[in-house]
Amino acid sequence: MENKMKVAIMTGAGEIELTEREIPVPKEDEVLVQVEYVGVCGSDLHYYEAGGIGANIVKPPFVLGHEAGGKVVKVGSSVTHLKVGDKVALEPGKTCGKCEFCKTGKYNLCPDVIFFATPPIDGVFQEYVAHEADLCFKVPDSMSTMEAALIEPLAVGFHAARQGNAQLGQTAVVTGAGCIGFVSMMALKAMGVTEVIMVDIMPKRLKKATELGATAVINGTEQDVVKAVMALTNGKGADLVIETAGSEITTRQSIEFAKKGATIVLVGYSASGEMTLPMGLALDKELTFKTVFRYRHIYPIAIEAVASGKVNVKDIVTNVFTLDEIKKAMDDSVNHKADIVKSVIKIKAD
Repeated sequence: MENKMKVAIMTGAGEIELTEREIPVPKEDEVLVQVEYVGVCGSDLHYYEAGGIGANIVKPPFVLGHEAGGKVVKVGSSVTHLKVGDKVALEPGKTCGKCEFCKTGKYNLCPDVIFFATPPIDGVFQEYVAHEADLCFKVPDSMSTMEAALIEPLAVGFHAARQGNAQLGQTAVVTGAGCIGFVSMMALKAMGVTEVIMVDIMPKRLKKATELGATAVINGTEQDVVKAVMALTNGKGADLVIETAGSEITTRQSIEFAKKGATIVLVGYSASGEMTLPMGLALDKELTFKTVFRYRHIYPIAIEAVASGKVNVKDIVTNVFTLDEIKKAMDDSVNHKADIVKSVIKIKAD
């Protein structure tokens, strides 16, 4: 193994280039992973395009990417559950383990989390990464490292479905046919939800939704979404809504077409962070609102869902780029959102 590795660094808004850095040395409780695939997340694109998200401002040089899968190539001295050659999915957030949220099991709410590609912490658009072994989840040999990389977004979908108490026999609506919308749909179906309706405004994404197993799709530019949902549910409305679009329009619609007593899970972030909603109607319907911030205790569940064939997560991928094509990958993903549902970066060359 050489001592140098390729790393893609963001040098400014809309600018990214390859450089070389030293291959990290794992600590005693870490493993060194040769990264093979990294998914391109919407947060990566927003950092790349705008230079920050809210208070998280990129200070170049910065490494993006947090959805990683690869193989263990070196094991720290105290690590016993992993060995060289194991395929792993990397959970990207290391928490403190001491705060009230960590101690009560809600570690995703830890205020001191260190998370890949959240400034100032570098991400994993690089050939090797040293990561805490307990956050590297072994996947079966039958799974590819591309699928391992996609466990991270799938975990968001399963967390959303679990927040909504998804059950057999329900009818659910997912608003927003992007990556998180698709993995939410897949998680719902894996958990037994009978009918899943997808809502979006982009025809190619709705076509993809049908290919991935949506029982019905609604184009918000061509149909009255509320009337369409009510028609598809025989006037009853949806038992469960997973809102991933992050828009005021779709959130208002969700309140309108939700059945009385239904649950709405808010996953997508609005551009402004604020919305004006018909809360009187929500009160009259006694709706339950749940929200999602990343995930907790989900990786083993998501891995089992993929390994068992209940979720074909690789089917959400529409574009694969090499690390040498990183600039094109980011630019295309930003500029062709109607056509590109999910990009992944193939880090390891053949």
